[in-house]
Amino acid sequence: MRRGLTACPKSLPPKYFYDTTGSKLFEDITEQPEYYLTRTEHTLLGEIAPALMREVAPRDLIELGAGSALKTRRLLDARHDQAVRYIPIDVDESMIQAAANRLLADYPLLSVEAIVGDFEHHLHHVPERLGSRLVLFLGSTIGNLDPLPRRALLSRVRALLDSGDRFLVGFDLIKDVERLEAAYDDASGVTREFNRNILAVVNRELDADFQPEAFAHVAFYNESASRVEMHLVPDTPEVIHVRGLGLTVRIAAGEGIWTESCYKFTRPSVAAMLEEAGLRLAAWHVDPGHNFALALAAPA
Repeated sequence: MRRGLTACPKSLPPKYFYDTTGSKLFEDITEQPEYYLTRTEHTLLGEIAPALMREVAPRDLIELGAGSALKTRRLLDARHDQAVRYIPIDVDESMIQAAANRLLADYPLLSVEAIVGDFEHHLHHVPERLGSRLVLFLGSTIGNLDPLPRRALLSRVRALLDSGDRFLVGFDLIKDVERLEAAYDDASGVTREFNRNILAVVNRELDADFQPEAFAHVAFYNESASRVEMHLVPDTPEVIHVRGLGLTVRIAAGEGIWTESCYKFTRPSVAAMLEEAGLRLAAWHVDPGHNFALALAAPA
């Protein structure tokens, strides 16, 4: 946090979006008409789930950044008559507890062993296997990671897998710029409030005095880097006291705080990225509009 707030450009780690308020706001984002990612992925999951669950027959279903686990139900529905242990990993304890309770009520053969933590750092807490594994990383959350952390995470996922295991990961694809940018700047302003909420989290966790309403939400596609960037930009100079770090932050008018990167992909870029981590692209499922893809990876 200190490094980001004293850097140029300034930045905040996107994992701080997801307190209880932020998690709820993100669920609201997924329901906005501009945000095609969740709907498209949900449809793809419904199409591939029966064959995938027959092929892998997972005894362990491990999900990184599980959130409310709504999409996970498409997979569980395809294996409803078999015992499955679900291992969700998420930083939001209240959301993961609520999701687990709902799943246990709806799937009698399901057991849950949740990990409250950061999937970039806590995969070593995944319990010993009961059988074959299917690891999930949905929502194109992988696109929030810069290339080096992304490669490190994929290598850690690879270490969880044996030859018969699989890794299912969602990728948002490169497409029309207007469509990309609209998904991160909806007309209702939900993404704006989601972005500003990170400042409220810093205020609470580090005794800071950001005024979130003083910062404009700015989202744009950086074509050279193949990513949508989200920033918070004040119209007037701001002096922020982050007492928990003993830090005073001066932000000029028009100077942004970079809060999130959302990388976009192509099939060749996905295949190359997986190969670097010791994985191979086993299957590629894409919607008719070529907006979003689910990649099934296997150990190389």
